[in-house]
Amino acid sequence: MEQAEDTIFAIASGAGRAAIAVMRLSGPLCQVALATLSGGVVPPPRRAVLRRLRDAAGAVLDHAMVLWLPGPGTYSGEDSAELFLHGGRAVTDGVAMALVGLGLRPAEPGEFSRRAFLNGRMDLVEAEAVHDLIAAETEAQRRQALRQLDGELGRLYRAWSDRLRSMLAQQEALIDFPDEDLPPEVEAALEASLASLRSEIAEHLDDARRGEKLREGLVFAIAGLPNVGKSSLINALAGRDVAIVSATPGTTRDALETRVVFGGVPVTLVDTAGLRDTADAIEAEGVRRALQRAEDADLVIAVSDGTAPFPGVAASIRVTNKSDLGRAAASATIAVSALTGAGLDALRERLSEAARALTESAGPLPLTRARHRAALQEAKARLDAAAETTLPELRGEDLRLALRAIGRITGHVGVEDILDTLFGQFCIGK
Repeated sequence: MEQAEDTIFAIASGAGRAAIAVMRLSGPLCQVALATLSGGVVPPPRRAVLRRLRDAAGAVLDHAMVLWLPGPGTYSGEDSAELFLHGGRAVTDGVAMALVGLGLRPAEPGEFSRRAFLNGRMDLVEAEAVHDLIAAETEAQRRQALRQLDGELGRLYRAWSDRLRSMLAQQEALIDFPDEDLPPEVEAALEASLASLRSEIAEHLDDARRGEKLREGLVFAIAGLPNVGKSSLINALAGRDVAIVSATPGTTRDALETRVVFGGVPVTLVDTAGLRDTADAIEAEGVRRALQRAEDADLVIAVSDGTAPFPGVAASIRVTNKSDLGRAAASATIAVSALTGAGLDALRERLSEAARALTESAGPLPLTRARHRAALQEAKARLDAAAETTLPELRGEDLRLALRAIGRITGHVGVEDILDTLFGQFCIGK
């Protein structure tokens, strides 16, 4: 376990006035600080006890529940303590000043989780899951983050690393003892293991980026000719006025966005400019951007009003708006009225089904970050090279490089350059 020199503290329960504020401490001075604040008596480990907290002058700061958590069996892997204070600003500020006077310092963003990683309490994949769990907006994101926090991805990558180490040992034996008449089964087993691992990693990478899409959210673009009711439709789906609605063609000239949830998946709905030829330079730029957003979107909602044709873009779902005017919907489309709300429930359900289909995975937990994908792509490339070379020394080097690439995902090798970036995204107190 890495021993930190500093003892840190932070409010872990969020900013602002509340009934209770949780102050978290971690580091070698925790026991001394807790004893000093609570009158020289440290409670039994892992038992919440009511104490009067006093500053260095003996003034009472608060009546609080205190919890003493000796390491290494703590979140950070260090001696820790938690103070359950009344949530007023004066109380938390007073306790913070008292702790600074005892030699503690305020924690940096993500410092508790960083210490947990450095002390072996979690790997880097699990640390990222902590951040994702805090940031989760929907039930589906929460479930994905919890699966990752439970170690599902980490176990998979560690198992692959173990297999690579075994393969590397076999390869080293073939290099070191070329004249020892090693049984041909050694070479055959190595080749079979290499082929199997290449196949598993390739299958893991071929996941349509479902995990990353769920974590980051999808983009659904609404496209159509002018005046078919695109802006009215996005307002109806969002439940608020996102776009200006006007009978004047070309009112929407830039892409307008709003965040909604379909099927437990966060979705950015994009209202785009009406698609038509125009001499107006500003509107033309809006049309160009609309076409680009439609091309980049995870799903395109193509809208017609029953009289105008559907736009010439690759549509995922076709919607005929203004059904309240008695206009018939074309086949294979959903008829709605953004004005009366008719058909909107059916459209929301269709969009929810599409969102779930783009993000759900029936098998193992999919990749959730571009960092993981890049490392696995590098590992796969090294394994491909190892399978193709005829020189045992080169194959051994390729296996080592593949092992290093996978090790970077869990944080077992070469990750110092990403730690500041990762843990700097955490909230204070985590």
